[in-house]
Amino acid sequence: MSITRLKEMGITTPTPIQDEVIPLLLEGKDVIAQAQTGSGKTFGFLLPLLERIDVKNPAIQALIVAPTRELALQLTAELERLSEEVNVLAVYGGKDVQQQVKKLDKTQVVIGTPGRLLDHMRRETIDLSNVSFLVLDEADQMLHFGFFEDVETIVRQTPTHKQMALFSATLPSDINKLAYKFMRDPKQVRIQEKGRTVEEIEQFVIETTDRKKQEALRKVIKETQPFLGIVFCRTKRRVSKLYEDLKAMGYQVDELHGDLSQKKREKVMEQFREAKVQLLVATDVASRGLDVEGVTHVYNYDIPQDVDSYIHRIGRTGRAGDDGVAITFVAPKDQQMFAAIEKGIGKRLKIKHV
Repeated sequence: MSITRLKEMGITTPTPIQDEVIPLLLEGKDVIAQAQTGSGKTFGFLLPLLERIDVKNPAIQALIVAPTRELALQLTAELERLSEEVNVLAVYGGKDVQQQVKKLDKTQVVIGTPGRLLDHMRRETIDLSNVSFLVLDEADQMLHFGFFEDVETIVRQTPTHKQMALFSATLPSDINKLAYKFMRDPKQVRIQEKGRTVEEIEQFVIETTDRKKQEALRKVIKETQPFLGIVFCRTKRRVSKLYEDLKAMGYQVDELHGDLSQKKREKVMEQFREAKVQLLVATDVASRGLDVEGVTHVYNYDIPQDVDSYIHRIGRTGRAGDDGVAITFVAPKDQQMFAAIEKGIGKRLKIKHV
């Protein structure tokens, strides 16, 4: 990985997590890293990973396990930007298994979701016996999705002498147990968070009612003028309803949720990254791992289910030190949940009047 390539990508100064993690991984240490979303942890493990790959060896030498197909695709795109020599393949559900099987013979880095990786293991179409570098990314999200037994099964199929790195925004006890079960004297890296949330993000609350929420959202969008904005809803049905309403009113908008086909989801994200779509209405599937440059505003149309979901939603803006704004709409029935979020992040949010 050349310094020139990093400079071409606009990367000149490492973030705190990169500063601590990269030297440890280059030394061959196992690492447990805790850092908030948007901290730059992806390059923290991709750069050392590339140093370990023998480009002349066609075997799978590195494996990254990610909780969602969106994150798997994101990581694959980043790795392809960093190196044109390494063969990388995203392995996830919704794609033709046989197509993946054909490509696996020439793949040196596999980035996959637990379900599809297990599928290949059962079919005996993936050989992990040469893996020397294993990354578990967004580990707490894999726990949240109920993937942890699957992850254990996958880790057991890799050589015992491999190097491991685990990255997570939070470190519940189950994740620590898993880490110490498979890692060799892991070094812990924890980047301190202020109030458990992203400090560069301005956060506001708008008090409204369910009946008046959409009108309030439209007024706020007009007032805040986002370059790119993500509007989070609680359910797929709520996403589709709001998307249809906003589209009918002439907004440049699209939707993202789990019921869309993989081809459609990829198309939506491509349009959003290219700013052909200004607003993305989404479920929490978009709150993890998606790093889109230029997201200036996050709108919590429906209040998140807990403080961790809140942190990860608002982390879609204010990435890597940029400014960002997060606005949460709170109806009377949301007051108890909202109070828990304020307590969790350790601050009172300013009320914004429309």
